[in-house]
Amino acid sequence: MILCVCNAITEREVRDLARAGARTPEEAYAALGHEPQCGSCLCYADRLMAEERSRRPAPKLRIVA
Repeated sequence: MILCVCNAITEREVRDLARAGARTPEEAYAALGHEPQCGSCLCYADRLMAEERSRRPAPKLRIVA
């Protein structure tokens, strides 16, 4: 589904970039060669990215005795 109409960025692209390490919608858009235009998509993009970050497995703690 199209997330950003101005730049034709899809939800999948934003989710993929969040999993790849992008921290903000602006970083994700820049990775695709775009920047936000009207800005109406940024809140939703941020929500999707937070959702993807929360799905990452927690890092394993290494206990050194």
